[in-house]
Order: sequence, then C-alpha cells, then structure tokens
Amino acid sequence: MTLSLTVTDSADPADVEAIGRELTAFNDADVGPSGRRPVVVLVRDEAGALKAGVSGYTAWGWLYVQWLFVAPDLRGQQMAGKMLTAAEDEARRRGCHGAFIDTFNPAAETAYRRQGYEIFGELPDFPPGRRRLFLQKKL
Repeated sequence: MTLSLTVTDSADPADVEAIGRELTAFNDADVGPSGRRPVVVLVRDEAGALKAGVSGYTAWGWLYVQWLFVAPDLRGQQMAGKMLTAAEDEARRRGCHGAFIDTFNPAAETAYRRQGYEIFGELPDFPPGRRRLFLQKKL
C-alpha cells in the first residue's frame, strides 16, 4: 500500500467532516457517546444587533466555552459573567458537573476568575508575549 501525506490550508470540507466522524466513532467506542450539544447565549440591543455572545457545547458532563465576545460599549458591565451564568445554568440542566474555557486576554482572565474559574494549565508565549490560560470551574 502506498500512502500520501498532504498538508493544506484549504481542505475539502467533506474530508474535515470525515475526520470528525471517524474520531467521534472512535471516542464513542472508547469512552461512550459524548452527548455533545451546542450552547449559545446571545445578547442583542433593541434594534436586534448582536452585542455579545457565547458559543460552546456540552459533552461528557462538561461545558466548554469556545467563544465569548462582548462589544466594546458593553465591556466593564459584567456582561461576560451574565452570559457565563446563563451558559452554566443550561449546562447544569443538562447534567454537567464542570465548565472550562481558555483565553490569552488578561481582562478576560479577570472576568473568568471573578466568575469562579481557576487556572489549571498555561501555554507561555501563545501568542508571543502573552500566555494562554486554561480555566475550569465545578458546576
């Protein structure tokens, strides 16, 4: 059998989907189904414009907050905490026992720690001059 190895920044979406499908099948057989479900929290103004949001998912009893955004005019008003509380409440309803998030932004670190998250890992110089922090919280 002859194999080829390709590195690309423009993979066929069907190939990327196949990687996810195969890994999911492996993990399901190894540790059981994840029960992965999206969690999205949206904050809109009176005109319907998106001003802040959280996007993540629950799986294997954990909430993972993948993205959290707050528009500049809402920063400093504890909006991140309000959205995290909403996402955490939903995760608890789904039976989750923990939550995790990562950031390289010092202001975000402060907001997450205020919300009860604790650092459990760090990558220095990711990006250069900063540190990427991984935080978790028991729900």
